[in-house]
Amino acid sequence: MTSKITPAIRASLEAVVGAGNAFSDADKTVDYGHDEFSLKEIAHEPDIVVRPDTTEEVAAVLRIANADGVPVTPRGGATGLCGGCVPIRGGIVLSLERMNRVLEVDADNQMAVTEAGVRLSDFTRAVEEGGLYFPPHPGDESAMMGGLVATNAGGSRAVKYGTIRNYVRGLDVVTPTGEVLKLGGKLEKSSTGYNLMHLFIGSEGTLGVITRAVIHLMTKPGIMRSLVVPFDELEPALETVPLIMKRGVVPLAVEFLEVEPITLTEEHIRKKWPTKLGKTHLLVILDAPSEEEMDRLSRAVAEVCVEKGAIDVFIADTPSKQDDVLEIRSKIYDAIKAGTVEILDISVPRAEVAGHVRKVREVAAKFGMWLPTFGHAADGNVHTHIMKARYEDGRMVPVPESDWRAKADPVRMELFRDCRERGGVISGEHGIGLVKKPYLSLVLDERQIEIMRGIKRVFDPNGIMNPGKIFD
Repeated sequence: MTSKITPAIRASLEAVVGAGNAFSDADKTVDYGHDEFSLKEIAHEPDIVVRPDTTEEVAAVLRIANADGVPVTPRGGATGLCGGCVPIRGGIVLSLERMNRVLEVDADNQMAVTEAGVRLSDFTRAVEEGGLYFPPHPGDESAMMGGLVATNAGGSRAVKYGTIRNYVRGLDVVTPTGEVLKLGGKLEKSSTGYNLMHLFIGSEGTLGVITRAVIHLMTKPGIMRSLVVPFDELEPALETVPLIMKRGVVPLAVEFLEVEPITLTEEHIRKKWPTKLGKTHLLVILDAPSEEEMDRLSRAVAEVCVEKGAIDVFIADTPSKQDDVLEIRSKIYDAIKAGTVEILDISVPRAEVAGHVRKVREVAAKFGMWLPTFGHAADGNVHTHIMKARYEDGRMVPVPESDWRAKADPVRMELFRDCRERGGVISGEHGIGLVKKPYLSLVLDERQIEIMRGIKRVFDPNGIMNPGKIFD
């Protein structure tokens, strides 16, 4: 394919960002052609990588690209799992990595102002040094704030504290035609016209480039505690979750996990999970302002779990025990990534989780595939892994491509259809990107998708902004 980057365009881009921040050497651009989706067959190298340092530089780059119809793919930490930042039409990858400054932590307004290229770990550190707390924890610490906003990232804490959308109060966005929009601000309320800011949250870089965000913060809860609760069977474990909520307890997070991926992750990171009893475990994380309240919440959770047949309740009540439990949970994907084709990201009503996971097990048996499944039980977000491996004697054993390739799509379709029948959607937090694009019409009717296309045309009349993502 002929490069869209002519010598004149390259010279214009270098004049904006500097020669050292515009490069097309194959040994460098290869790192900018993929995200964390496991199959590298979707990777595509850009013609050039451009690394601006300011919003004004981003705007200048987009004006150059728009004038010549050059595709632009924004890129943050590339921790996505559905090909959202893969430059499938070449052109420019616009990397936000140099825009990596936390500009302000405003304790009086409980707000932080951050550039888009700040990594989650650095943002969290800056906020906590300022005496405040950012409740969401959408997973990978190397994810960048702009990408978290662009995908409306969620994570396990969404049940109590919501997704990123709940914390964004303002955005600086550059449109594909190079205009800078300053949306919202340090405001808790606004009913002033259409809320364009929320249109950009979750738009996956298809409407413009987020360069700066104003993020609402909270005071940090006094105490956190993790409970690990093993069950012999899946159904009573998952049926416990609505009962906990009905008792007036809103946990920070409730995760359900199967023993097999836990075992593999223990081996992978050399950490120990509190118990190997049972087949399905609930990880219930609580936060509270005092020991007295924490004990009350813990008792309430334990009572419900025992009523539903829990084998035992294990408490991780020291920082080191909690860190081990949380690290094992967060590293499961790393431990099984080599055998993973795709992580599904289905979201269903909370009370439908048990039924959907039963369907997963039926499909696994039907196709003879290992489909390890875990997720955020209290907010209905279920992560089923379509595997190119099987679990055998505590190990992950690869299977031939001929055993999984033809089965992957029928498995995906059966689970997506089950999700639709339960009133769910095909993505709760990862986004649609490239990988899920063919299935969007399963859960959204054509009129909704056409309205979305119309919005895209308003912001991006020449179709240069992250083309080929979400829909065509």
